[in-house]
Amino acid sequence: MAHRITRRRFLKWMLGSTAAAGLSALGGVGYVTLVEPHWLALNQVSVPLPGLPANLDGFTIAQLSDLHRGLDVTQEDVARAVELALRLRADLVVLTGDYVTGSAEHAPSCAEALSPLAAAGNVLACLGNHDHWTDADVITGALTEVGLTVLRNAAREVADGLWVAAVDDVWERHADLEKALKGVPTGATVVLLAHEPDYADEVAADGRVSLQLSGHSHGGQVRLPFIGPPFLPYLGRKYPAGLYRVGEMWLYVNRGVGLVRPAVRFNCRPEVTLLRLRQPVI
Repeated sequence: MAHRITRRRFLKWMLGSTAAAGLSALGGVGYVTLVEPHWLALNQVSVPLPGLPANLDGFTIAQLSDLHRGLDVTQEDVARAVELALRLRADLVVLTGDYVTGSAEHAPSCAEALSPLAAAGNVLACLGNHDHWTDADVITGALTEVGLTVLRNAAREVADGLWVAAVDDVWERHADLEKALKGVPTGATVVLLAHEPDYADEVAADGRVSLQLSGHSHGGQVRLPFIGPPFLPYLGRKYPAGLYRVGEMWLYVNRGVGLVRPAVRFNCRPEVTLLRLRQPVI
């Protein structure tokens, strides 16, 4: 039986046609494949964290995510994001997973492009699903070899009273929040690196984390006018991009530097983020 044309379906068709026309006006295929995927955005976000020590008011964190070094993302693409992050002179740099796509053979070139970050200061990283789908140990080894610290269900104190913890990949069921937070003193301000953003509901319920930093969704890569992203990945559907309040915890979701196939971006530029931690205004 033929599908009934409902008002809702008709409106979606009309909106989709409008979006397609917009793509054509912007250069169509050329824009979404050659321009926007390489047009890095810098997003600066202030996050008020209750309990943040006074000496850490203004502490800055640069976040890069989802580099996806592979056939569609070159070493030079990663290097451009690194250059932007270095110009920010952040107190800390974090990397929130998915360094390669398709093969762990791309790990050394990705790590080489990231190496200037290690030379400049503290860098902490977690793994993502694509890292496990290739070879998580090879990815970890490549990053470690150039001086980057990969946390897999572990935590580090980065300043007096400020800890960064990271869980291993959630999708692949390697995340262990209890293990990641083991040894973190009560009352410390905790920032958690977790590749998949929808894990935030579980983390917020635990109550010990002030801010979760994630990637994974790429913001959908394509965001249609009036519709939003037509596709989002598993564990990246509830919180696709930007800053969210989840219970008493904050969550920031980075749109990523790279992409996966179809290798297009529209209305969803790749991103480097500068987060500034603030004491709440009373």
